[in-house]
Amino acid sequence: MLGPVSYTRPIVPRLRERLERFPRLIHLLSGPRQVGKTTAALAVSGEWPGEALFAAADEFAAPGPEWLAAQWGLARARAASVAAQGPAAPVLLVLDEVQKIDRWSEQVKGLYDHDRRTGTAIVPLVLGSSALLLARGVEESLAGRFMRTPCLHWSAPECQRVFGRSLDEWILFGGYPGALDVLGAGEAHWRRYVRDALIEPVLGRDILAVERVAKPALLRNLFGLACRHPAQELSLNKMLGQLHDAGNVTTLADYLALFEKTWLISGLRRWSGSEVTRRASSPKLIVWNNALVTALDPRPAEALRTDPAAWGRLVENAVGAHLLNALTETDVELYWWRDGHDEVDFVAVAGDTVAAIEVKSGRPRPIGGLGVFCRRFPNARPVIVGAGGLPLESFFSLEGEALRRVLTG
Repeated sequence: MLGPVSYTRPIVPRLRERLERFPRLIHLLSGPRQVGKTTAALAVSGEWPGEALFAAADEFAAPGPEWLAAQWGLARARAASVAAQGPAAPVLLVLDEVQKIDRWSEQVKGLYDHDRRTGTAIVPLVLGSSALLLARGVEESLAGRFMRTPCLHWSAPECQRVFGRSLDEWILFGGYPGALDVLGAGEAHWRRYVRDALIEPVLGRDILAVERVAKPALLRNLFGLACRHPAQELSLNKMLGQLHDAGNVTTLADYLALFEKTWLISGLRRWSGSEVTRRASSPKLIVWNNALVTALDPRPAEALRTDPAAWGRLVENAVGAHLLNALTETDVELYWWRDGHDEVDFVAVAGDTVAAIEVKSGRPRPIGGLGVFCRRFPNARPVIVGAGGLPLESFFSLEGEALRRVLTG
């Protein structure tokens, strides 16, 4: 059952602050599917100090450029009416699902540039469900004119507060709000929802329908392989062997990059202190939301919870995913490290500051990697997450700069 509608995600005040602080830019609200981007935009609209208009392109089968011009025209009329009455806040124009409009970014650029020349007080906020189409439009036409605000996956504290889910449940079932709402009907319904409403739209509509993918079956198989090996290192050559495909490592690297752009999977590079080695290393696969891992595992969730190895991977992946989500708007870069049998789960780098992060979930594994790393890099800051260190509950409650300070001191 969905939690109280009065809950406001942290993205809402952050987005409003940026809109008010930078009214002369086009604002892009981007993020994975089904994390509440539209809900956040509506919340900002509802508390905007001036006039606010909301329009969604998915209300029409095939909206054309005339739809976008019409919405902008309504905003201009409101702005003119407001200006005639004296000083006031600019009009907020929220355009949802703009990726459905062919060449949307070119038209937005023209309308925006005209307003800048005429002094029309409109703050455009654009968003949509297709991360790749939005990113492509911004990169092609709106360079220098926009500010991006990410709306990312739900954290453990959010899911506990809104859905009453424990930390273990969040680690098992992830943080997609729609999926957690379905979970009350049973695990089988939840699995179908994640596959049909979350995974397939991203793979089928956001990637395969947008990008030139020479081997669609390889891309799908790579996604499944990554979800079966969360928080594990896999060399690209070994991936090709497991996928039984004659493709090359460049193709796999390109597909991993597509997964990262859609907030599905990242391949972390290995830290060594040498940029050349880091770029050439095998990736450590981190799935941005544990729901994708559990939904594709044939075992029941309870079996994953009671299997120390499987549970350890889920915990480690959840830690990596939280680092990726929570540090998105900071200067922290995330890596991992291994030398022989010595390994450190994550290495967070901010300028000259290095933090070595070890996850303690209780599963049997070699120890000593953290000490070896700190001897190799004496200025590194050791951080233990879990047993004997920062409790998991405390770690998952840290966001943005607060998490950065814990890691970098």
